Amino acid sequence: MKTALLVIDIQKDYFPSGKYPLVEPLAAAKKAYMLLQCFREHSGHHIHIQHISLEPDATFFIKGDNGSDIHDSVAHFVGEPIVYKHYPNSFRETNLLELLKEWGIERVVITGMMTHMCVDATARAAADLGFKVIIAEDSCATRDLKYGDTTIPAEHVHKAFLAALKSYGDVMKSDEVIALLSAEMNPTHQS
Repeated sequence: MKTALLVIDIQKDYFPSGKYPLVEPLAAAKKAYMLLQCFREHSGHHIHIQHISLEPDATFFIKGDNGSDIHDSVAHFVGEPIVYKHYPNSFRETNLLELLKEWGIERVVITGMMTHMCVDATARAAADLGFKVIIAEDSCATRDLKYGDTTIPAEHVHKAFLAALKSYGDVMKSDEVIALLSAEMNPTHQS
């Protein structure tokens, strides 16, 4: 099955010195990097997705601000595809679908930030567009959310969204994704 890796919004503003820090972004980014390196080493299709806010009152991911840059932990190399988006859904008003169709992609592996927003929106859209979806759970990060007087800890937000996304695809750890892809590339022949 032709597979592509999506590295969604792993950008500087989500890290401790950024304008909108998440919980444990570096741990997630390290797992995303592990997957990115796997795809690079095997000449697999991979796409960096970068959110640039168009909102005039945006507080992060501001065009031209270095906080919107892709974080060094998953640095974008010259020549690698990059999709610029302005909405949570990475397919909305971008060339992502065209790229995936051009490559004949049937399945996407999703990594990135934030689990409850852009990862969720992109995973659901990908499934609706007919792609098989794998969410690499430990390569995604989110933050605490508030609802009324209640603060929902990031860990609970993360797990609740992953639980819901199981209806749209497979939710796996990064090393399980690598093991699956490795097994598909090197099937054992039994007689």
